[in-house]
Parts: sequence; C-alpha cells; structure tokens
Amino acid sequence: MNLPNVLTLTRIAATPVIVALAANDGAAGSLAAAALFAVAGLTDWLDGYLARRLKQISKLGAMLDPIADKLQVVVTLGLLLWLGIFIGWHVAAPLAILAREILVSGLREAMASMNAPRIPSSFAAKIKTTAQMIAITLLLYGGVDGPSWARDIGLISLWGAALLTIWTGAAYLRAALTATRREG
Repeated sequence: MNLPNVLTLTRIAATPVIVALAANDGAAGSLAAAALFAVAGLTDWLDGYLARRLKQISKLGAMLDPIADKLQVVVTLGLLLWLGIFIGWHVAAPLAILAREILVSGLREAMASMNAPRIPSSFAAKIKTTAQMIAITLLLYGGVDGPSWARDIGLISLWGAALLTIWTGAAYLRAALTATRREG
C-alpha cells in the first residue's frame, strides 16, 4: 500500500466523520465538518500529485480515487439536502451534480465492460471539482446556524459547479459515445 492510496482511503474514512459532525454537533460540528471536508478535498489533489511525482500510480489507486471523490461529494450533498440547506430552486444545483455523478459512473462502468479507452479528466472537470469542494466546504460551515455569508457564497459556488457539471457531463457523454462507436 503506497502513500497516495493511503490518502485516498483516508478520504473515504473521513466521509462518515464529516456527516456525523455536521449532523450532530451544532455550530462547532459544522466548523469541524467543513475543516475536515476541506482537508479531505486537498488530499484528493495531493494523492494524485504524489502518485505521479513518486511514480506510484496503481490500478488500486485508479479504482479508489473516483470512488472516494464520488462518495465524499454525493454523501455530503445528500447530508446538506437532508439538513435543509437548499431551499426552493436551490435544490436543483445539488440534484444536477448528483445526477452527473451517477451518469458518469455508469458510463465509466459501461465503457470498462466494453474495454473502451478511459476518458481522462478535462481541465473544466478539475475546475468543477474545485468549485464543488469550495462550495460544499462553505455550505458545511454555514450549516443551518452558521454565518449567512458562508451559505450565500457556498450557494453561488455550487451553482457555478452545477453549470460546469452539466457542461462537463455532456462533454463526457459525447466522448464516451464517440469512444464506444469506435470500439463497436
């Protein structure tokens, strides 16, 4: 087990702790959940950087990293929905992100079963991920009783991430369809 994979597994293990803190411990829990989510988000970048830098890219890491990403985002957005952070039309932003995560995961699975080439992450997808991490961190911090500025900026960031999510999801779908047509 190399260091990048340990970081990825740590991100997976942090997810239920983030949920427990945000759901049960009031303002202090929201702050701790936001801090832990931010650190976990940074390890997403760090594990990839270290894997490349230390030449420790592995099949296990390639499999676990997207699982950790999806788990962290999907579970935390689900928690924020459950906590009632999103009101009215703001519910559409996390739902768009959740739908894209399901779509891309399904496409990756289908492409793998057809031995189609793996589609690399685009620069826009990396910006989307960064916007998502910032937004979710702020929304966790703002929570139900936290500072309204954190919720407001978090919502704006999440809408930006949602728009990028739709765009990158459509690009991924086009690339997947093109790749499967070549293979078929």
